[in-house]
Amino acid sequence: GPSGFKLFRLPMPKPGKVLGIIGQNAMGKTTIAKILANELKPNLCTNNQVPTEDIIRFFRGTELQPYLTKLYKGEVKVVHKPQYIELIPMYVKGTVKDVLLKISNNEDEVRRISEKLNLTHLLNRDVDKLSGGELQRLAVAAALLRRADTYIFDEPTTHLDIIERLRVAEAIKDITGENRYVIVIDHDLAVLDYLADQVVILYGKPGAYGIVSHIRGAREGINEYLNGYLTSENMLIRREPIKFRVKPAPRPAHKEKVLLEWTDIVKKLGDFELEVKAGSIHRGEVIGVLGPNGIGKTTFARLIVNELEPDSGVVIPHGEVRISYKPQYVRDLAVKYGDKTVREYLAMTAGSDFSAKVVWPDLANGLSLTPLMDRELSSLSGGELQRVVVAGSLLRDAEVYLLDEPMAYLDIEQRVRVASVIRRIIEERDVVALVIEHDITMIDYLSTTVMVFLGEPGKHGVAQPPTDLRTGMNEFLRNQDVTFRREPQVGRPRINKKNSYLDRLQREIGEYYYYISTEETEKLE
Repeated sequence: GPSGFKLFRLPMPKPGKVLGIIGQNAMGKTTIAKILANELKPNLCTNNQVPTEDIIRFFRGTELQPYLTKLYKGEVKVVHKPQYIELIPMYVKGTVKDVLLKISNNEDEVRRISEKLNLTHLLNRDVDKLSGGELQRLAVAAALLRRADTYIFDEPTTHLDIIERLRVAEAIKDITGENRYVIVIDHDLAVLDYLADQVVILYGKPGAYGIVSHIRGAREGINEYLNGYLTSENMLIRREPIKFRVKPAPRPAHKEKVLLEWTDIVKKLGDFELEVKAGSIHRGEVIGVLGPNGIGKTTFARLIVNELEPDSGVVIPHGEVRISYKPQYVRDLAVKYGDKTVREYLAMTAGSDFSAKVVWPDLANGLSLTPLMDRELSSLSGGELQRVVVAGSLLRDAEVYLLDEPMAYLDIEQRVRVASVIRRIIEERDVVALVIEHDITMIDYLSTTVMVFLGEPGKHGVAQPPTDLRTGMNEFLRNQDVTFRREPQVGRPRINKKNSYLDRLQREIGEYYYYISTEETEKLE
């Protein structure tokens, strides 16, 4: 309708190939998913409902015509894994096994998919007791168990650690045969690059219009997206390219700037035990916290903020240490404060003078908050809510900013903006940020230091002391059994295939993340 959102073109998935869709939020990615799943019919830019024959006629001469013909006749069965998995417990009750057996009564198939997605130990757990990452794996398993012709996965890696992301990617790859259509929408470019055969890029103006680019190969498409220039369309979609550092800076450690230190700490919670090795954090550091789900990262955060008492060991603050905490799941806040506007929420969180603070213009522009100010929290999407909650945390006056998964539901542009704003605030205020995040490329982009958590998820976690990026990344990825190479054009990290030449070479020389060959370094320079 007038002043409504307009979507130009639709991508045509190819049978037997994985099609990735990338682009900013509010550009029409979920709308595309709904149209291809027959949950929404195109109105061809009229205000009326359009007969299916007219839609099919509109797309005649394109590869979409036969697909839509079969879709509207009910000859194509579509499975659509939705974006917001936190809502699942509201609609689904019972244990994980009950849920999966309702979808497929083949117990062997349920067991096979559960093993593939590491759900076996959760089969007897109630759905409402699952964490975000566990709910995500359940949603993917439920989609894979439904026999369909088209599979659409909307953000299947949110809340998952790097190993779980690769598990999900492999499971999705396994269903691409037999002429099935597979479409994946995701913001983790390293995983999308690993998973997709082809990509389309959405560009335009968020909330106003979105244009679907031509299909291109995954590597070429992601490089063009990061460069901000689409060659075949001759279209500049971003003024500045997004570049990743190829060599990490050494850890800046000034003894006189220590803000917090701790001795060896042990904390038991039920069957889980966390061991924290003695360490310290310094003013001006952005510490990326790396580790699988259920390994004790949030428990460590709670020890630092004095929410939990250690069983042994102490946390020693140097002077007054105020902590601003951004929780992992923001949807709970929308339920709790749903009737408040964004303006009221920020005033409640950061004080009524929040708009007078020095960092407010940076946050308002960088996170596009101005159009949201008079909207109620309950009406916001996951990405919008995430931006508001991150802004609320960064507006507080604190010495330690503890941000638990601040990048979930954000697109790559917003992730880069959030990273830049966090870095600027930490440098200017000479304070510390601890960022718990599973998007490893963003940890690299954002951090000056990393803290690695190893051990057995759900049973025993060991927190290593903060260390420099190269040491930390190598230790974490060696433990996760994954290597990354660098893309010569933009320096972005790419996941190596297991036992490929580069994978074997990098393991041999012990360089799991910051590896780039000499010829490629020359190309970059």
